[in-house]
Amino acid sequence: QLHGLVLRGHPYLYRQQTAWNWRFINFIFSGFPRALRRNSGYFWAALTLFLLPALAVGIGCFYEQDLIYALLDEQQVAAMEGMYDPANHKPGRAAERSSETDFVMFGYYIMNNIGIGFRTFAGGMLLGIGSLILLLFNGVVLGGVAGHLSRLGYQDTFWSFVSGHGAFELPAIVICGAAGLMLGHALLAPGQQTRIMALKHQAVEALKLVMGAALMLLVAAFIEAFWSSTRLDILIKYTVAALLWLLVLLYLGWMGRPSHGSR
Repeated sequence: QLHGLVLRGHPYLYRQQTAWNWRFINFIFSGFPRALRRNSGYFWAALTLFLLPALAVGIGCFYEQDLIYALLDEQQVAAMEGMYDPANHKPGRAAERSSETDFVMFGYYIMNNIGIGFRTFAGGMLLGIGSLILLLFNGVVLGGVAGHLSRLGYQDTFWSFVSGHGAFELPAIVICGAAGLMLGHALLAPGQQTRIMALKHQAVEALKLVMGAALMLLVAAFIEAFWSSTRLDILIKYTVAALLWLLVLLYLGWMGRPSHGSR
């Protein structure tokens, strides 16, 4: 009797697993990029909130050497300079982490990246204000660091390090911000629905964006741990970074589109 139950249950079990695997693959290659394009307005709003402060503060820190201290304290600035000093044999890693294995750093980057992304998304529950503030904050800090290090002449170390994994990490953080803005918009302007119903409706789409962004952050952590800190020729690293950015842009912009080009 037990043998018969096992035989009957076996095809059902593996049929369910196959269906789940197919849904996961379909989500990666179609569901996620299509959901992002359906909600592209939120993405462009989040990108503006992130990019404009980054550019403004980055230019300011490049031309004004003391501006960085309005963003970070002296210890943080010193640690950041040490991470991207050309003499550092593991660029992008603090002195206390330079001896840790790439695999350990992979785990650290996963926790750090996904933590930033989740907080940026969850901030949307505060009427979108939390997501807005975190997008501005991350843009200001990243822009300030980039401008300060470029002014010091560390641009080759810094940009060659961040340009590769940044192709996945930075768009993913913006996407998490876009998902947070979706929640905030549902709470502020529910339309003909109650706020709870509007939030539930938006959350379905927002969670698709967050799940896709989490996968992108996982890829970013892998690249950051095993590739970004290598001391290869700078031309090679910039070439790979350009290819990664092109891959991400093509994936988000065209993957899952029907042949007639509709969304």
